[in-house]
Amino acid sequence: MTVPVPPDSPSYSRRPGVLRCVVMIVAAAVVSCFCLQRAADSWIPSAAHVFPSFDYGGSPSSDSEEYSLERVLKDASMQDNSVILTTLNEASMGSSKFNGKAFSRCLAVHSHCFALVTEGIDFSREAYFMTPDYLKMMWRRIDFLRSVLEMGYNFLFTDADVMWFRDPFPHFHPDADFQIACDHFRGRSDDIENRPNGGFKFVRSNNRSIEFYRFWYSSHETYPGLHDQDVLNKIKKDSFIREIGLKLRFLDTTYFGGFCEPSEDLYQVCTMHANCCFGLNSKLHDLRIMLEDWKRFLSSPPSLESYGWTVPQNCSLDSLRLDVNNQSPQG
Repeated sequence: MTVPVPPDSPSYSRRPGVLRCVVMIVAAAVVSCFCLQRAADSWIPSAAHVFPSFDYGGSPSSDSEEYSLERVLKDASMQDNSVILTTLNEASMGSSKFNGKAFSRCLAVHSHCFALVTEGIDFSREAYFMTPDYLKMMWRRIDFLRSVLEMGYNFLFTDADVMWFRDPFPHFHPDADFQIACDHFRGRSDDIENRPNGGFKFVRSNNRSIEFYRFWYSSHETYPGLHDQDVLNKIKKDSFIREIGLKLRFLDTTYFGGFCEPSEDLYQVCTMHANCCFGLNSKLHDLRIMLEDWKRFLSSPPSLESYGWTVPQNCSLDSLRLDVNNQSPQG
């Protein structure tokens, strides 16, 4: 995930609408800790600050008043009660010496952290894609996000392997209750045949979205063995969604692209997701190349409109299918 540098930074780009970025990559989608970023806060100034070197010792108790969810949400929220959430876990630390220390890692960056416990799962081990532990953690995340809505907070959820290049909020649909990025976008935001990806979504807190999240979570019993994104594809046409009046919209890959379907216009792209990818090494390889592509774009003449991405390289739909059959770890 990339973190924009404020305009007064020396590295701020002269190109209109573009922010230079410093990178913070947390390469995991497994939930054990939620990090919340207040939009008004100063963005993290350097990679050295993101990854400081020190002994992580013990983690503060998530049950304490200081780290209660309600307090964290209140402290991290914007004026309209919106929060930005991402996740990290032990696997995202890149080394076994950080096992059990994801919460401390989050606190090393800023104080808006909440330790989310999934009962009966050993977080000292990496959860493999579509195993029972993986599925349990994914559904725990859906249930957690429902509780955020019930507390009155809108949220922008972003996987840690989503790179941010511009402010995404101007491109959200103002009348939508639930809007989500896509692996494949068919051209219209209301086309139910779009293929959503749960790694990036903006949800407004209201009765409709809360009922939807309850329905989404309960549907994992209807479709056992499927993860949340596949279940969403099953239920997106359900009559219940029409009955509650949920305003569902899909985000255009022009602005919110990914390895499945890259944004073709670097002058408009807001985020790029390392989706359609298996294996931590493959994901990190292509994320680094994507960042280099972005740096070259920023340093190129503004008149050079043909510049584009050179990714994906190691990530592809074919490798995704191969690694699913081999049960490779989720990156």
